[in-house]
Amino acid sequence: MPATTAPAALLALYDREMRRGARPDGPDAVVERVGRVVRRTAPAHGWNGIEWSGFASAREADEAIAGQIAHYTSRGLPFEWKLYAHDEPADLGERLLAAGFTAGPDETLMAAEIDAVTLTDTVPDGIRVVPVTDTAGVDQVAEVHERAFGDDASRFRRRLLDALTTTPDTVAAVLALAGDVPIGAARMELTPGTSFAGLWGGGTVPEWRGRGVYRALITHRARIAAARGHRVLHVDASPRSRPILRRLGFTPLTVTTPYVYEPPQ
Repeated sequence: MPATTAPAALLALYDREMRRGARPDGPDAVVERVGRVVRRTAPAHGWNGIEWSGFASAREADEAIAGQIAHYTSRGLPFEWKLYAHDEPADLGERLLAAGFTAGPDETLMAAEIDAVTLTDTVPDGIRVVPVTDTAGVDQVAEVHERAFGDDASRFRRRLLDALTTTPDTVAAVLALAGDVPIGAARMELTPGTSFAGLWGGGTVPEWRGRGVYRALITHRARIAAARGHRVLHVDASPRSRPILRRLGFTPLTVTTPYVYEPPQ
C-alpha cells in the first residue's frame, strides 16, 4: 500500500478489516455477526460491545438496539456501542441515548502508514523504553495507567495479562523507565493477517509530560508493528494527543463516540 493512500481509502480499509472483519481478541472472547451488527462478547474484565453496524432503516436500527441490550443484559454485562460518525442512520446516537445508553467523550480516529510516520531514535535523558513480558511489568503498566489517567486499572491489568499469557501475538506493551521507576507506558493491539496495529493507553505521569516520552513510546510500538507485518497504525486520539500525532504524520479519518449501556441491577 503506497504511503499516499487517501484518508477515505484508509477508512474503508479500517471498516472492512477491523470492524466488519473483527476477530476474537482472547480465548474466551466470541465475535458474532447478527444481522447487520458485529458484536464481541467477552468475560466481564474484557471488552464487550458492538464493533460495527450498518442499518437500512430507523426501524431496523431500533430492533437491533433492543436485541443487543437483551443479549448483554441476559449475561449481566455492561457493553459499549462504538459509534463512528459515518455510521447509518445518521441519528443512531440519538436512538442509543433514547434506549438508555450514556455517551462518552468524542475521540478522533487517526491513522498513519508506518513508512510515513516520523519516528525518532531519541529518548529523553535518563529514560529507557523496555518491552513488558511478565506479571511485574504488567503491574508497572497498570501503575502508570492509574497515575496518568486517574482511574482504576484492575480490569485493564487483568485483560493485558491474559493477552500476554494466552495470545502474545495479538498484543505488545512497553514501559518507559527513569532508572527503575515507571513513568510512561503504552500497549498495542494487533490482529494477525490485517494491515492495522492499534495504539492504546499511551500515558505519561504528570511530572514527565512534554519531554518526548509519548513520542518514544509510539516509535517503539511502530517498529514492533512493522516487524510483525502490519503497515498502518491507528489510534483513538484525545484532544491532548491529536497535535502530537499530527506532527508525526497521522491523519484524522473520522470521529468515534462510545455509548455505554449498564444493565439494571
